[in-house]
Amino acid sequence: MLPLAEPIGGDQVIISLLIIGGLVFLAFGGEILVRGAVGSARVLGVSPLLSGLVLVGFGTSTPELVTSLIAAMRNAPDIAVGNVVGSNIANILLILGLTAAITPIYVRPQAIGRDMIALGASSVTCLLAVVAGFIDRWFGLFLLALLATYLVVTYLRERNAEAGATRPPVDRDWKRLGRFALMTAAGIALTVIGARLLVGGAIQLAEGLGMPQRVIGLTIVAVGTSLPELVACVVAALRRHADVALGNVIGSNIYNVFGILGITAAVSPIRIPPEIANLDIWVLLAATGFLALLLRTGGGLKRLEGAGFLLAYVAYTGFLLLA
Repeated sequence: MLPLAEPIGGDQVIISLLIIGGLVFLAFGGEILVRGAVGSARVLGVSPLLSGLVLVGFGTSTPELVTSLIAAMRNAPDIAVGNVVGSNIANILLILGLTAAITPIYVRPQAIGRDMIALGASSVTCLLAVVAGFIDRWFGLFLLALLATYLVVTYLRERNAEAGATRPPVDRDWKRLGRFALMTAAGIALTVIGARLLVGGAIQLAEGLGMPQRVIGLTIVAVGTSLPELVACVVAALRRHADVALGNVIGSNIYNVFGILGITAAVSPIRIPPEIANLDIWVLLAATGFLALLLRTGGGLKRLEGAGFLLAYVAYTGFLLLA
């Protein structure tokens, strides 16, 4: 089980080993995941951006999915919803901020326009669900239908762009593709295991300090389950694949709302904590809007803008912990 499993033990040495072990798994998993995704994109002749959106973005969202499902089934909606909203905030302010601080992220606005529209739509849909205060099974199925539509449109647009563009010759070496696919799967598995270990240890520490479930969901659980995205983005930045990093975050945020909230609500309807409607959803909308503005007007994120995102995230989490 993920973070909501029964405590593994109260011994501080064991908890420390869980956290350290989780970080090690995440580091190796992130490296293998990015190598596999980029390699698969090259063999298939698809853009690294699409690879980040689908392979890396959705794959690294697996910890959020399992965590929210377990939380909803255990009647812990504060963690289930806080995990999604908090992960999306962390993805933009913390992960993209750190990535841009390492290496500036540049992308053509035309290349990312469709996906930013989908990201904006997912954020607005999340707002409607939060304001309504409840997500039933029918709305969950509606979210899943939106996710399916997005994936189909993304695939068709990418295929048409590939057909109409002049691209370098593609070496469709299927043995290499199989190797890269195995690397991608292994990277996802390692990052999920790492997130389980790290978040499990972190939650035990947080519960010992008496933190509310909503704050745990928005901070420790959200950041912990976003660590696969964090590691994948940092590795992508260090390897100068910033388009994979950006696609990873956009794809993850879209999937978190349409996929994770959709699946979770379809399995077990979710009550939305009112505190999230008062503050956290507006932080998410502001972060998403500011990201869209910078990508549209500046073509990416510069180091100074990345540092600004990081400061905003520190201020937000500080407010949560002190309020």
